[in-house]
This record gives sequence, C-alpha cells and structure tokens, in this order.
Amino acid sequence: MSDLRQPVTPGTGYGSTASSVVRNRVLRNTYWLLALSMIPTVLGALVGLNTGINQIMGSSPGVSAIVFLAGAFGLMFLIERNKNSSVGVALLLAFTFFMGIMLSRLLGHVLGLANGSQLIMFAFGGTAIVFGAMASIASTSKRDFSTMHKFLFIGVIILIVASLANIFLQMPALMLTISVLAVAIFSALLLVDLQRIVNGGETNYVTATLAVYLDVYNIFANLLMLLGFFGGSRE
Repeated sequence: MSDLRQPVTPGTGYGSTASSVVRNRVLRNTYWLLALSMIPTVLGALVGLNTGINQIMGSSPGVSAIVFLAGAFGLMFLIERNKNSSVGVALLLAFTFFMGIMLSRLLGHVLGLANGSQLIMFAFGGTAIVFGAMASIASTSKRDFSTMHKFLFIGVIILIVASLANIFLQMPALMLTISVLAVAIFSALLLVDLQRIVNGGETNYVTATLAVYLDVYNIFANLLMLLGFFGGSRE
C-alpha cells in the first residue's frame, strides 16, 4: 500500500487545502444567497406593481432617483458594517426587496407593451447566458481580470452621472447609450467579481453576494430597457 503520509509540498499542503476549503465555501454560500435574494426581489417588484408605487415613481423621476440612491447606498453601507453577522444577511435580503420595488417602474412600463411578458423572459434568459459565460471564464481563465476594476468603477460613476443628467435632458439616444454601456460594464464587473471569489480574493460571502447581485441586477434591468425600446410592441 502507498504511504498516505505524503510530504507537504508548496501549494499542496495543509494551508493550501484550508484555503481551498474556505474559497469553495464562500463560492457555494454566495451562489445560494444569490439565488435566495431573487425571492425578495420578485416580491418587491410585485409590491411595486400591485400598490401603484411604480406609477408614483414614473410621475416623479427626480424624487425616485433620490430615493433610489439614498436607499441603495444607505443599505449597502449597513450591509458592509454587519457583513460578519446574520444581520448582514437580513439587510441584504431587505436591500434586494427594495431593489425589486425600484425595478417595478421599468417592469410596469414593459408589461404595458403587448409582448411585455415575453421581453421580460428574454431579458432574464440573456442575463442567465451572460452570468453563465462570465462564471465559466472566471473559473477557467488564467488571466487576472482584477486590473480592470479601477477603470470599470470609473465607468460606473460616469453611468450614474449620465443617468441623473438624463432625468432632466430626456434624450432617448443618451438613454440607449447608457444602457448599452451598462450591460458591457456590469458584465465585465461580474467577471471580475466572480474571479475574485473563485481565486479566494473575497472571503465574506455577504459582500461577495452583494457585488454579484448588483452586477446581475444592472445587466437584467438594462437588457430589459433595450429590449423594451427596440422590441416592444404596442399592438
């Protein structure tokens, strides 16, 4: 029989094994919590649609933007402060419920189209394809994509500023440009965030889930906006 007490070599010893266990646990918990977070997102969207909140937001886009930014950044701050406890998980689920309510404005607009339900399914399918592709690349590629993070973060800031400006400008061309860039930027951010988790760069699954959720949310919302503009039917 072979001796089970193999010599410990660099990269294959107990430290490496422990690191691999932590990495796999964070990745597994992130995927589970991400899946769970879809439930309050859907519930929030239903609340927004069935209570008329989406119509109120549509009639006051400026106020809606302020509420969105204050609520989103406030909850994200609290999540990070409590990420090492169960409170962080509860706050994350509350955040996804809030994001669902905010999404109801766009969903209400799309559902007002003759093929609205179909467009939502297309956007969901497109988001799933992007997620699967980025997860596959993150798991198999040897290239380090973390160097893109700074430039992508700058891109997100530009998107936020442009989106706020377009509330007053109301330029369809700018809206479409923002959506196209948002899909590209958040798809790249999804790749960066997933690779960081896969490589062990993120050891807290609450923080990891928050980052991936924001990527997926923005990809879906902007795909839906593009589909509603180009593929919407009012007949």
